[in-house]
Amino acid sequence: MILKYSYFLAIFLVCAQVSPAQERADRKVNYYTPTDQHDQTASILSTIPAIDSIYQVYQDKYHLPGVAYGIIYNGKLIYSGNRGYSNLDKKYAVSGQSEFRIASMTKSFVSTAILQLRDAGKIRLDDPAYLYIPELKNQHYLTTDAPVITIRNLLTHSAGFPEDNPWGDRQLDISDEELLTMIKKGISFSNVPGISYEYSNMGFALLGNIIKKVSGLTYEEYINKNILQPLGMNQTYWEYTKVPEKQLAHGYRWINEKWVEQPLLHDGAYGAMGGMITSMEDFSKYVLFHLSAWPASDRKETGPLKRSSVREMQQPWVFNNLNAEFTYERGNRVSPMTSAYGYGLRWSKDADGRTTVGHSGGLPGFGSNWMIMPDYGLAIITFSNHTYAPCTVINNNVLDALIQLGKLEPLKHATSSILQQRVSELLKLLPEWKDAERSGLFAENFFLDYYTDALKQESLALFQNMGKIKGIKSIIPENNLRGAFVLEAEKGNILLKITLTPENPALIQHYEMQEIK
Repeated sequence: MILKYSYFLAIFLVCAQVSPAQERADRKVNYYTPTDQHDQTASILSTIPAIDSIYQVYQDKYHLPGVAYGIIYNGKLIYSGNRGYSNLDKKYAVSGQSEFRIASMTKSFVSTAILQLRDAGKIRLDDPAYLYIPELKNQHYLTTDAPVITIRNLLTHSAGFPEDNPWGDRQLDISDEELLTMIKKGISFSNVPGISYEYSNMGFALLGNIIKKVSGLTYEEYINKNILQPLGMNQTYWEYTKVPEKQLAHGYRWINEKWVEQPLLHDGAYGAMGGMITSMEDFSKYVLFHLSAWPASDRKETGPLKRSSVREMQQPWVFNNLNAEFTYERGNRVSPMTSAYGYGLRWSKDADGRTTVGHSGGLPGFGSNWMIMPDYGLAIITFSNHTYAPCTVINNNVLDALIQLGKLEPLKHATSSILQQRVSELLKLLPEWKDAERSGLFAENFFLDYYTDALKQESLALFQNMGKIKGIKSIIPENNLRGAFVLEAEKGNILLKITLTPENPALIQHYEMQEIK
């Protein structure tokens, strides 16, 4: 059946011919926009009894003295859960103000500080680290062809240092002098810099020292002034003796069927790798800051770090693992997961295409994890006062449960004006492709890759087979210049896909149109 052009014009936004300047303006769009987040918030909140049950199971299974957890969505902390005690002896119940040592979750604060200094032109990520820590200059590398350690190597655990858990956990309170003396004596390398990932607390202790050398402030002072205060994180600490007694979470191990309290270490040079102490209420502000980097947009910058630099932190810079047997507990569903390390952040993607960014933390007496899902605008945070509590496992399964039980959908990409315009113009030519080669809509490759007679035959046959077009069932833009459009016909659906060129104005370079079974 011949496609009725007037019907499509009523459905699509008919775009007037635009100038190159307007074309450039069209590209300034948020590359995705939320679905009805009110409905999804309600869906999330409907899952809370099930989520609370998950935490109860984990608390019982792993003998967790206390647990604090929070769900963030649509720009706010929408739910905060608290279980057990922050201090077993005095029976202080966990609350949103309880202060937990978050261990390696500290690392992204150090990375944020480094990128602030980079953005200010004070350092470069590919600078040799010895420019700021001279004690690194004469290290004896494993081979003569080894490159020198860069700041980027330190940020991504690719400096060639050996994995140093749990040894590094016990270095928290050493002084700057002790750190530099250790470096001057020489580092024992496990690999040459720049070729592989190996988790290094020493690397982040060195980054803390670089912050001090460049800014003139200790890393604690710098982070307090330039990150915590701008975010309103006024109840976050480095030294445990400064935390109000009723708010401080004490750490424990479960040994011989009883909890044994673990000693808290004072703040020191190694605190840059894991010394921060914070509450759910305070840390949620930091997680919101990371989510606020999405989507890329023209919004005014309001954070302590540019959104582009935050997104840069969150990218997978160094591959570290492929877990082909990764399994979500809900339904015992295998979903192979690949992971990488950004700048003080972990990145992962599962077989369902779901991306998470965040970090875990573990010290004697504590375990923690936070994860954001930028494609969903969703985040989860979990703190516990039990040694190496499996909060990463918990958060992976809680996020999976939230998405499945709440039937959550990813945020939708916006449809750009130029994409809408090209689709509207293309539909005017169908099904006969009349004067298509003179229309000015197609890139120079198009009629070399597609033949007009064949295109005409295919589209006539398709429309004859599918019957009258009833409407647009859905629009699925992948990005500013590529998208899919599902057309609802009398006898089924038709899928139309187009990809535009990088030219200005953008032209159609690729086309697909087919029946959806």
